[in-house]
Amino acid sequence: MDDNFDDHFIDPHEPEAEPQPHVETAQEREEREIREATIERRGSTLKILLALVVVAMVMFLAWWVWQYYFHPYRISQEKGWIMKVSNEGTVFKTFEGEMISVGYIEDTLPVVLSSDFKFSIPDDSLVRDAMLLSGNGKRVVLTYDEYKGTVLWRGNSRNVVTKIEPDTVLLKLNPYKDTNAAQPAEKME
Repeated sequence: MDDNFDDHFIDPHEPEAEPQPHVETAQEREEREIREATIERRGSTLKILLALVVVAMVMFLAWWVWQYYFHPYRISQEKGWIMKVSNEGTVFKTFEGEMISVGYIEDTLPVVLSSDFKFSIPDDSLVRDAMLLSGNGKRVVLTYDEYKGTVLWRGNSRNVVTKIEPDTVLLKLNPYKDTNAAQPAEKME
């Protein structure tokens, strides 16, 4: 009979022969130690490059948001008369103001005037000053930061007032006003 087939009928009471442990040769041991000491770098350069690109994009986006919404690109002053200060907003209540600037008045002297400069006021003490100066007709100087974008808690305007002070420079005389009209005319006899 031919014994080239597997015996599927094994006696369960017969003890199994335990396999002999593999004895490692010096060359196999050296190869195993080299394999354990080295790092698999399959695709790791691509992962590192992709991670660097993602980090660079996140940093650029953070810089752009900071530049657009939180860093003023212009700090300036405007002279004029505050016409209105109001508390506006549904979720974030902010103080908004409107003013007629001096340059606008000089350009449109014979025309009906409307407010041309809108601004937001972030500080309560500045709101109090603006409300006091809005009703008395005195000219004021607003120092403001102009941002490229608006955020909800700062106000609806890109112009955010940082300082309000009364203007101490006198207005120049109106060249169209007749100086003799103020004096009463002499009676003619």
